[in-house]
Amino acid sequence: MTDPNRTRGLPRRDALKAGLAAGLTGLLLPGLSACTPDDRPDTVTVAGGEPGGFYLEFAGLLAESLQRHGVAGQATALTTGGSLDNLEFLLSGKATFAVALSDSAAQRAAAGDATAVGISAVGKVYENYVHCVVRRDSGILDIAGLAGRTVAVGEPGSGTSLTTPRLIEAAGLSSSAGGTGTPVAAGTVTVLNLGLNEGLAALQNGSVNALFWSGGVPTAAIAAAHNNAGLRLLDLSPLLPALRAKHGVFYDRVLIPEGAYPGIPAVWTVGVANLLLCRSDADARTVKKTVEILVGHAEELIPRSSLGVQFLSPESLINTPGLPLHPAAAAAYRDLHG
Repeated sequence: MTDPNRTRGLPRRDALKAGLAAGLTGLLLPGLSACTPDDRPDTVTVAGGEPGGFYLEFAGLLAESLQRHGVAGQATALTTGGSLDNLEFLLSGKATFAVALSDSAAQRAAAGDATAVGISAVGKVYENYVHCVVRRDSGILDIAGLAGRTVAVGEPGSGTSLTTPRLIEAAGLSSSAGGTGTPVAAGTVTVLNLGLNEGLAALQNGSVNALFWSGGVPTAAIAAAHNNAGLRLLDLSPLLPALRAKHGVFYDRVLIPEGAYPGIPAVWTVGVANLLLCRSDADARTVKKTVEILVGHAEELIPRSSLGVQFLSPESLINTPGLPLHPAAAAAYRDLHG
């Protein structure tokens, strides 16, 4: 993993541009030629995520870049519940591209159905960091301390809502849906399907004890809540052996660096790759031109708050665990690398 401290002496975006330039040395990147209305789609839609999170910000930046460089006549980003919603938008044809966690994408691709086309990857665009957020004054120091507590686990359409139950199970805890009126057994976590913004509000008013969220570092909404109410992040990395043994290679040990959220120390957690996806029958030219933007115009796609850790690096774009690259994307990467 890239050392997030290595570029601390430079302004974030300058450091990222320098790193991208170094990584792209030797690539033969063709210019994005001006496209005519005859050879480009009129509209392209990128399924994003919730306000305040990386998904939606990245989707908006990608849409702007696709339109700016003539890949589509018009490009827009969709506000959604997250990964699982995005996959349904993609497969139904309501979105051209979608961002999604690799574990969510692999599960949906494996499920399939008689009418849906396949899902292909355009590239790994960044690393998601699973945040388990508690109030600093809660007394909760590790995930075992969530037993008997109430936690927000993401909206039903989010990738967080898939990953969080796996984390709770890996911790040796069970879960129970909130609001059932059933007494909570020992070692049980009461879960509520609240998204990022609702979950943070509930954490601040004390109606939940913890929030799970999978996103970039820092996540703007979490940073704002930390300023208001003093938060702590729990170390989730001890759960990795159990996670990988049951669910595969989608999960990595990653570091949320000191300073990502002022006053919160560095903490190890679970990382999940975030992929840019398309349908397997997506237009080859559109996919190829999108790869050229990911490689040649990466600096346009970095959310303003990002620390740039494992974000759009040339060597990681082709690392799409659980899903094959779209043939046009694979060909474009081969052409770019010679």
